[in-house]
Formats: sequence, C-alpha cells, structure tokens
Amino acid sequence: MTDATELSRRTVLTLGSTGAIGSALVLAGCSPSSPSESPTGNPPSSPPVAESDPPSPGSAAPDAPAVGEDVAALADVAVGGSIDAKINGEPALIAQPTAGQVVAFSAICTHQQCVVAAAGDEFHCPCHGSAFDATTGDVLNGPALEPLRPIRVAVSGDRIVAAS
Repeated sequence: MTDATELSRRTVLTLGSTGAIGSALVLAGCSPSSPSESPTGNPPSSPPVAESDPPSPGSAAPDAPAVGEDVAALADVAVGGSIDAKINGEPALIAQPTAGQVVAFSAICTHQQCVVAAAGDEFHCPCHGSAFDATTGDVLNGPALEPLRPIRVAVSGDRIVAAS
C-alpha cells in the first residue's frame, strides 16, 4: 500500500469506511499535506476555541472561581498594606498595592533565610535589618542583595488564592 500522505481523501474515506484503515489514518488523510498549508492552500489560522473549553490553568472565567489554595480574604489586606500568610505551607507575604491588585512573595530572606515580616508598604527582616518593597519584593536596604522570590496569586471574588 502507498504512504498515507499520498492517498487521496476519497480513497482514505472509502477505505476507512470499510474498516481497512484506522481512524488515525482517516484523520491523517483529512489533514493538509504540510503543517504550513491549509486545505485551501492558505497559511493556517489560529484554531477555533470551543465555548465549552475550560479556562487555561492559572486563569479563571470572569464569573468562575480561580483554582488554587485559599490564602486569605482580600479584605484582610489593606490597600497599600501587607500581611503575613502561608502558601503551600510555606511562610509568605501578601500585599495589595492598589485596590483589587495583590502580589505575594516568599517570606524567606535572601540574606540568611530568616522569616521576613509584613510591615505596611515594606517587609522587614528581624535578623539583620534588611527591608524589602512590599509591591515588588526588591531590596530597599541590606545586607540582603537579592529581592524576595515572587509567588503567583490571584483574586477570586473576595478571596486571594494561590495561582498555578
């Protein structure tokens, strides 16, 4: 038998309907002869998205709750402020720079791994005095030289959740 890419669609459909070729060949026979070409000879366009497709990981439909570990209530974090939290069992810091926007960082100091504490618009390390910007995690003053590691979070309704 000839290579499946050399068969005409009519041949593939005829053979496929008799059970001589599996569904994989039927699908291969119905596809364009090259990945960069559509049946019309034009470059392919983006594949259509079915309305029943679920949202991609790390995002949520506008009215659907985000998936991820529940971290805190949005109301617990003052706008311009921050709180101490736990994400996946690890110490974390959550800040709300502007209304409805939240950011999170590991609470482990990049200097000598002490646990950093929330302090309004800054995070403070009690061990050696490093201070970090609560909006960016950047070092404001050392001895730490590296910023805090960011953690992905999202707002779902009135809750802050860990994003995947």
